[in-house]
Order: sequence, then structure tokens, then C-alpha cells
Amino acid sequence: MLAAFDQLQAEGYLIGRHGSGTFVATVMPDKMVGVRADPVASGDHQVAGSRLSTRGRSIASGSRVPLPDVIGARDLSAAFQIGLPAVDEFPLETWRRMYTSRLRQSGPALMSYGDPAGYAPLRETIASYLVTARGVRCTAEQVIIVTGSQQALEFCARMLLDIGDPVWLEEPGYLGARAALSSGGARIIPIPVDRDGLDVAAGATLEPNAKMAVVTPSHQFPLGSTMSLERRLALLRWAATKQAWVIEDDYDSEFRYVGRPLAALQGIDSYRRVIYIGTFSKVLFPSLRLGYMIVPPDLVDGFTAAHLGSDMHPHVIDQAVVADFMVHGHFARHLRRMRSLYAQRQQLLIEAAARLGDRMRLEPSNGGLHLVGWLPNDVDDSEVARRTLHHHIQVWPLSQNYLTRPPRPGILLGYAGANHNQILAGIDVLDRVLPSQHGPA
Repeated sequence: MLAAFDQLQAEGYLIGRHGSGTFVATVMPDKMVGVRADPVASGDHQVAGSRLSTRGRSIASGSRVPLPDVIGARDLSAAFQIGLPAVDEFPLETWRRMYTSRLRQSGPALMSYGDPAGYAPLRETIASYLVTARGVRCTAEQVIIVTGSQQALEFCARMLLDIGDPVWLEEPGYLGARAALSSGGARIIPIPVDRDGLDVAAGATLEPNAKMAVVTPSHQFPLGSTMSLERRLALLRWAATKQAWVIEDDYDSEFRYVGRPLAALQGIDSYRRVIYIGTFSKVLFPSLRLGYMIVPPDLVDGFTAAHLGSDMHPHVIDQAVVADFMVHGHFARHLRRMRSLYAQRQQLLIEAAARLGDRMRLEPSNGGLHLVGWLPNDVDDSEVARRTLHHHIQVWPLSQNYLTRPPRPGILLGYAGANHNQILAGIDVLDRVLPSQHGPA
């Protein structure tokens, strides 16, 4: 009986008054639970948004990485989602066996808190791989494991910039970088890109005292150009002179179909001004959420502390399995298979799109996972994207990647994650929605 009274009192049904006894509560807990605040009108977004700080509103209103309108929607074709690898070709059975084996061998040891810099064997494996495959100069101690390139970009903005610092960003550029820089309070300076990559001379004219430059030198996103050696050296000289940082986002350099992958910018940096970022999202699968940074030795402690201040560390078991996957040769074999497959899929896309004629022009690329479909100047690429989405096909309007007025409309067509039939079906949709030479379709 006493236990029942104690329970009712703990839940708020009874109130005990010292020296007077125990009484039934005036307001029952059930009524309190049932109280609901007046709902905010669906169109009154300004009221809800006003709860955010000025900086918060800036972050919330910024464009993020392009993803399907309905994440994981089953009726959305893989054609032509950008940044999506061939997840259906991933050696899932091998991965499952290695995951099970790792859990059986050392599961309990991997279930506690991990090193905020990352799982040591994976850091060693990544360092060894990058030295050979990308010409990166580093030790395992300089490798910091993160939950993808987006977190790496956010760490760079948070740890290296003060509010209002100017930053060079490629124009057009990666929306994820724009979002991370905005989150860090940076003042973004769009720097034009041409066939030789970021125009360093233009950057020095527009904002010579920028604190950082964020670049994709091996395969510029989204246009696909490669930064020339002359531009690379000029960028490094500028960074050294101004004591600025260069963030090298090497998001898909593994997929080069002509010759060997180009050496990383970090490998020729004698000033230690480059921070190199890589990701497993494109080479393995996006939901893995693992990437890495190569930072100068004097920044290792600071970036490790940044991890402790956010999510502490990525999933340790996943890190261990990736290390095993690489050490046993599965990573290299998978890359070789995917290079061949993606080269075939790019060629199929180019051949299938030829029937669109002047309504969309494609230029082949020596690497990457997407192509730019160039549209006539009088076509609205955002409208094309909206119309294709009605047919369950996602294309990304190139204009969204500009902070200034885009010189020419275009759409980004991801082909890596689309099989033969999906690519052909996607071209059929574009054939229906793209305006004809004589007016709208």
C-alpha cells in the first residue's frame, strides 16, 4: 500500500503536505499531458524562423548538397542523381562477411569510446594508400577520420576562420562547401573557374587578403576541369604569401578513365598550407559516412579537439571494417571494377543523348561521376529540373551552383549510379521535357 502511495505521489496524482497528510492533486497529470500549444499557421514561417539566431537563419536558408526531394523514395530513378555510385554493384556479401568477422574477433573492444582522431589501423592504411595513389605527403598522425567530407569542410571553417573572414570559393562551386563556410560565418568571394581551374589572378584582384581558398583541383565540381600546374603553383604561392589556407576537396579523383589519377595539390605544397579532404562516400557507398582529412602536424591537436566538441568520433566498427577491406585488397579490386563500369556508363549516356541534338550538348570527361548537359541560352535549367522530377527523374540545375549570374544554363547528369535501362529511360524523359527548337515541348 505504501509503495502504491509513493508511486502516485511521484507521478503527481497525490500531494503530500508536511504535518497535514496526503491529498489528491488539484490538477491531474493527465490534463497537463493533454495540453497542446496553439499550432503555428502553415504559412507563418517567419514566426518560426524568428526563433533562430541571425547566423542560424543564414545557415537554414542556404542551399545544401543536392539530394532527392524525397530521400530514399522508391519511385525516384537513379538516373541522373549526382554523387551516387553504383551501390548495386558493391560487394555486399564480402562486406557482410568482413563485418561479421570483425565483430567476432574484436567486437567488445570496438564498442567503447574511440580515439577522436580515428581508428589507428585505418589512419595508417589511408596514409599508405594516399602516398602511393595520390602523391600525398603525410604520416598516419596527420590523418583525422571524419563523418564525410562535409564534416571536414565544417571543421575547416570552424577552426581556421573568424566571423566575416573572406574566403575564395570556386564559381560555380560545391554547395556543401558554400553551406559549411556560411555556417562558419565566412564572407564568400566567388572566384571564376575556366578550363585551367580556379582563376588565381582573378581571386587576387577580387580579394587579395582572403583567409582561405576551397578548391577541387583534380576534377572541378561541377564543371569537371583540372587545375593546371601553373595555377596550382600560383595558388600555393598566394597562400604562402598571405598565410592563407587552401582546402583541397579531392572528392572523386579515384575515378579517372584516361591515364593515372593526377597527383594531389597537397603533394607539391612545400609551405604546409594545404588541408586535404577525401571521402569513402563515392568509392564505397554514401551511407557509410566516413571520410578523412590530412592536416599539417601543428593542426592535428586542434582538429582532434573539434571532434571531441561535436560527435567525438565516427562509428569505430565501421572504421575497422574499412581498414580490413583495404588491407585485404577488396578496396583496390572494387575501384578497378568501378572505373571500367563508370567509363562504360559515361559512353552510353553520351551516345543516348546524341538524339537530343542542339537541345542538350554533352562533352565527354576523363573522369568523374557526372557530366554537364549544356542547354540553349533561352532555356531555364531550374524549370527543366522541375519537369523531369514529375517523371521521377532527378537532374540538378547548374545555375544553383552559382552565386553570381550563370553565363549559360545546364543540368548535371549523374551516370555512375544508373544502369543501362535507367540511363536510356532518363534520356527518354529529357526528350519529352526539353523545349524543341520551335518552342516549348
